[in-house]
Amino acid sequence: MAHSHGKYTDFEGLRERAVALRRRGYSLRQIRDELKIFNNDILNQLVKGEPPPERTKRPRAKDDMRERARDLRRQGWTYDQIEAELGCSRSSVSLWVRDLPRPERKRSPEEAAAIARKGWEAKLRIRDEERRRSKDEAKQSIGDLSARELFLVGVGLYWAEGSKDKPYDRRENVTFVNSDPGVIKVYLAWLDLLGVERARLRYTVMIHENADVSGAERYWADLVGADASAFNKTTLKKHNPKTVRKNVGDTYRGCLVIKVLKGADLYRRIEGSWYGIVLGADSAT
Repeated sequence: MAHSHGKYTDFEGLRERAVALRRRGYSLRQIRDELKIFNNDILNQLVKGEPPPERTKRPRAKDDMRERARDLRRQGWTYDQIEAELGCSRSSVSLWVRDLPRPERKRSPEEAAAIARKGWEAKLRIRDEERRRSKDEAKQSIGDLSARELFLVGVGLYWAEGSKDKPYDRRENVTFVNSDPGVIKVYLAWLDLLGVERARLRYTVMIHENADVSGAERYWADLVGADASAFNKTTLKKHNPKTVRKNVGDTYRGCLVIKVLKGADLYRRIEGSWYGIVLGADSAT
């Protein structure tokens, strides 16, 4: 025995001391340091047959968690699901279950995509309904407009979308351009409020040359209730082949220009009214 263990000639004496230390609850590291035995093979032979102290054993809670992780994996759970369920690290989950087969995919990619698409469509329907409801509530809250309210709305609308006089370019004329039929209706109602006769109005359609020109002309004529004599020649916008137009389709009807003949005095009233609104806004704050 002495020969087989080289310098550890008193192997049996060392074993007796190691066993005694083991039974007193020493760990292998503590026995190594106490006996100065730094050869792991010799150290393990010295304590062979002696169970380790309970305090050095791996906690049972970890073993239970490991078995739980393996059970969940066999049920088809993913690493992420097991990690969230047990509150342990992903590396631990991988170590415990990596020898088990991967769970079979329950859905094909096409099925998963269809389910996701269905969920997204349902979400979009809810959003659309919320938008519609909000808009309807706001619309109903307006009610009838008084003459003063319509006047103020019209002044603001014109100052945003109508032509304006410049110190370097005197243009005291009333010309309004817009593509929104609702805006056109409000503007015409405002002109009616101001006592502007429809006979003083001249219209011009502005539209891309590759759009439905005749259809747009009919649409605007019907909207404003005017015959062809009130319309100037349609202005066609040249199409640039390098650009991709987004204003296409059946709803694209170009813009409508509305000019008031002999409108210099009306323009001055509009400009003065606008600056009156500005002063009113200042005093309101």
